[in-house]
Amino acid sequence: MAEAADPAASGGVLRRLRSVRVRLLAIALLPTLIILPAVLGLVVTWWTRQFDNLLISKVTGDLTIARQYLDRLMERSDEKLHALGDSVAFADMAQTGDAAAMAEFLETRRRALGLDFLYLLDADGRRIAAAPASAKGGASGELWPVERRALDGEASTEIDIFGAAELERLSPDLARRAHIALVPTPGAAPTARAAEDRGMVVQSGTPVVLPPGAAGGHGALMGGTLLNQNLDFIDTINDLVYGSGSLPEGSAGTATLFVEDVRVSTNVRLFEGRRALGTRVSQEVRDAVLGQGRVWRDRAFVVNDWYISAYEPVVDSRGRRIGMLYVGFLEAPFLALKRTSLMAVGVGFLLVALVAIPVLLRWSAAIFRPIEAMNATIAEVEAGQLSARTGVAATEDEIGRVAHHLDAMLDLLQQRDAELRRWTEELDRRVAERTAELRAANAELAETQRQLVMSEKLAAIGEITAGVAHEINNPVAVIQGNLDVAREVLGPAAAPVRTEFNLIDQQVHRITIIVSKLLQFARPAEFAGHLDPVAPREVVSDALVLVQHLLSRSEIAVVRADAARRLVLMNRVEMQQVLINLMVNAIHAMPDGGTLILRTMDAAHNGQPGVQVEVEDTGAGIPPGRIERVFDPFFTTKPQGGTGLGLSISYTLVERAGGTMAVSSPPGRGACFSFWLPQAPAQPAG
Repeated sequence: MAEAADPAASGGVLRRLRSVRVRLLAIALLPTLIILPAVLGLVVTWWTRQFDNLLISKVTGDLTIARQYLDRLMERSDEKLHALGDSVAFADMAQTGDAAAMAEFLETRRRALGLDFLYLLDADGRRIAAAPASAKGGASGELWPVERRALDGEASTEIDIFGAAELERLSPDLARRAHIALVPTPGAAPTARAAEDRGMVVQSGTPVVLPPGAAGGHGALMGGTLLNQNLDFIDTINDLVYGSGSLPEGSAGTATLFVEDVRVSTNVRLFEGRRALGTRVSQEVRDAVLGQGRVWRDRAFVVNDWYISAYEPVVDSRGRRIGMLYVGFLEAPFLALKRTSLMAVGVGFLLVALVAIPVLLRWSAAIFRPIEAMNATIAEVEAGQLSARTGVAATEDEIGRVAHHLDAMLDLLQQRDAELRRWTEELDRRVAERTAELRAANAELAETQRQLVMSEKLAAIGEITAGVAHEINNPVAVIQGNLDVAREVLGPAAAPVRTEFNLIDQQVHRITIIVSKLLQFARPAEFAGHLDPVAPREVVSDALVLVQHLLSRSEIAVVRADAARRLVLMNRVEMQQVLINLMVNAIHAMPDGGTLILRTMDAAHNGQPGVQVEVEDTGAGIPPGRIERVFDPFFTTKPQGGTGLGLSISYTLVERAGGTMAVSSPPGRGACFSFWLPQAPAQPAG
């Protein structure tokens, strides 16, 4: 039997030992296999985020350079036109008043300044001379804000969108340059257009002086450049932003100008060197830049590859978003660089782990045996063998000292266990005593609270009742007085209405009785009578006589049990009033007949001798939800005819006599009202 039990016991010990070993190994390998990878993961995540932020920062700077170049282009256009308008050659040509000569002069200057169009407006906004020669003169319809400012004497330069008709009017060649067939582009917003024929134009205007014979004596010189398919403009931006050596090998920078979402000038390639003119930006970028006016700085799919991109809206002279300026560079080389860096970090970590783990395992093995011995000892102590000890010799290292202290603590634990058991037994005994005292105190507190609530209710209702009763007494006295006066004045003539007068007397008397009850409820001390020793059974007999007329009209049997021999100290009329009220309520509770049970018995309450009187019926009883309110003023369970004051007044009269009143009503078994009164003191002899 012993040999059969040993393998199971040794198996449990081995399992516990393996658990200790696993935990120690986990502690030893935690820094290398968990903490270091977690820290490495956090660092790699932070580095990746910073790497991405660096790319976004670079493309943001690239977009700034591109925008500065566009602004500089607009400034140079303004400077060129302003210099031409202030030149002596222009002033001399304007003085001649020869429109043909002026048009030839403007064509020469247009070519020299590298402008796509140049024209002169008079004070009324009509073109009086224009270049190239194919441009049409005359009124040009609604003036551009740049034109209006120039006619008002202010030079300015803006970017505006010219429609196909306006470009045709300036030059058929400009209209042909602006026309670009749309290329279906994945991810772009749906459109029904097949081509883009609008042109994005940088136009400048400067005020000039015209001969006195011209309308108003002043005018405006207007010039501009079409940016659609302006490859020199877009390639210059690309060279400025992405010069040689600015990007890693394999990456390429691109720049694009959009009319709304259509590429009208770009160095992005489709295939075989063809530029991606007519392709469109994705709907996501369009909604952010053109729809919301935001600057887009993120990765985006451009035509056929992913780019780190930056887009910003281009605004015309009327403040409308008419297009976008874009710069970006291929994302793939940077992703390859990121993957290479992460792979290098991962390989480095694996090499460190391969070297560190064997060393850590060797060091941890030296502490297994003492720890396992302590673990086995603790398991025996948990099983109840407080005499178990580790047996490890005390050494200078930390593990040996811990084992020695463990044995010392087990010695102390064994002593304290015995003391703790003694203290526990004593504590259980004291807790039982305190619990019993607390239950009694809680019961006493609940009873006190119930009596306090009842007192508060009676005090509040008493104040209201006293006021109402006094207010009713005044008109009742007036009615009774006037009725007596009417009898005296009418004399024998009052005979025909004697019945009515008698009825009024009865009702006034009834009101007087009700008011007296209300005042007796509100201020019982004012109505208290003389207190005499009373035999409860005699008062019960008197009360039965007074309710005999009610008993005779119903099939109710009366059962009496008069066992009381003591006398109580209470006003006889008040006690009779309480009994009559309880009997009437019991009779009303048995409309179909039943049994009225009247008991008197000697009983003690809280150690004080007295008499208990019970009035019990066999009616339907009181519902559980209402039994707690039967003594509340104006609360009644009678469907009609009840005032709700009878039980409240009875409760007050009994309480004033030093007694208590209670009710019990088992479901479906009638109700039993009882009141207890203290015994009257013994009367001195003779």
